[in-house]
Amino acid sequence: MGGVVDETDVERSTPGWQRTSRRVAYKNAWITVYHDEVTRPDGEAGIYGVVHFANVAVGVVAIDDEDRVILVEQDRYTLGRRSLEIPEGGSPHGETPIDGARRELREETGVMAGSWRELARPDLSNSVTDETAIIYLATDLSHGEADPEGTEELSVSWVPFGEALAMTLDGRITDALSIMAIQRVALERAGVE
Repeated sequence: MGGVVDETDVERSTPGWQRTSRRVAYKNAWITVYHDEVTRPDGEAGIYGVVHFANVAVGVVAIDDEDRVILVEQDRYTLGRRSLEIPEGGSPHGETPIDGARRELREETGVMAGSWRELARPDLSNSVTDETAIIYLATDLSHGEADPEGTEELSVSWVPFGEALAMTLDGRITDALSIMAIQRVALERAGVE
């Protein structure tokens, strides 16, 4: 399954690192795993595995008029357990991230928002992936019918914001994007920007 990637991509480097070759070790519709031959910052030859994501990750902190956050719980195959999270997913090329966030919120919960604001653009697991995310705050909510994908069996709950924040601290919420998003809102409310 491995093949050499476009040579223009081979020449990319970062301060201290020089890529000398790249091949595809694995690829599917969502990710590509690259095997890179590199020159390390210490000048020695080495290898680096990079997971490239086809989509931009999007996450939504949706807060209603009662200061409650909507959370979804679903099975996460990689973890082998359920995970409590904000509505989130991937926004493919050809779809703007804000439209992806709107779609994910509606699909997973049936909720639509009249007001949207970007909160942050974090890099996720940047030691092995190039995955980036955009987190949004959604308010002025209205309710419709959820339409989850066939891979999603979701439980939806409304949690007071203070309780959701506590869940990011006590381990009930372990999803990194959810923790960042909820804590970002809490920092803004505390006047830290």
